[in-house]
Amino acid sequence: MGQKVNPTGFRIGITEPWRSRWYAPKRYYGELLVEDQKIRNFIHKKYQFAGIPRVEIERTTNQVTVHLHTSRPGIIIGRKGQEVDRLKMELEDLTGRHIDLKIVEVNQPNRNAALVAQDIAQQLAKRGSFRRTIKRSLEQVMEAGVYGIKVQVSGRLGGAEMSRTEKANKGSVPLSTLRRNIDYGFAISKTKVGVIGVKVWIDLGDYSEENSDGADASKSQASKKPKRSYKR
Repeated sequence: MGQKVNPTGFRIGITEPWRSRWYAPKRYYGELLVEDQKIRNFIHKKYQFAGIPRVEIERTTNQVTVHLHTSRPGIIIGRKGQEVDRLKMELEDLTGRHIDLKIVEVNQPNRNAALVAQDIAQQLAKRGSFRRTIKRSLEQVMEAGVYGIKVQVSGRLGGAEMSRTEKANKGSVPLSTLRRNIDYGFAISKTKVGVIGVKVWIDLGDYSEENSDGADASKSQASKKPKRSYKR
């Protein structure tokens, strides 16, 4: 069972926060849920090379706040903020609501499973060797200070006529342990011979390690770079 359950969905509401945070009456719930998905699909399609692992959405009565996490904020902000203003207008035209766009920079992309999966997918689309690509990703992620990583690629690997699945892992990734912060990412690589799916699991440690109040924890938190937030 631990191999088939999405690690993020398994922890939502227990140790992981919801990606959409709002309340609506029953008759409006489905409409707003579809609208959230339209916003995410539009952003990921327009900025597929901007390194966007997560889009969080908060709602009030007439306003939608979109928290856009990205490892390349300069691509989305643009020169003098022109690009982010254009994105805000396009989202307002798409939803018909007032949009408040906040851009949050991801400082350590090698510790984010979605960004690692996107990087592997881009290398495979450029006809890179899947074994070499996976090996390089495992080494880079382990050097970032994580406890373990597991990578799985499925499809016509290396141009083979029959699709297959290849797995590789380093360290430990306990999927069924709820106190462990397991980051999960999925990406699709569109190659000339077909579509290849990429899944990545990264063990970032216990949630208590990140939220502890001890001296060592405060020292480690002080050494980390604070997340930059850009608000338009």
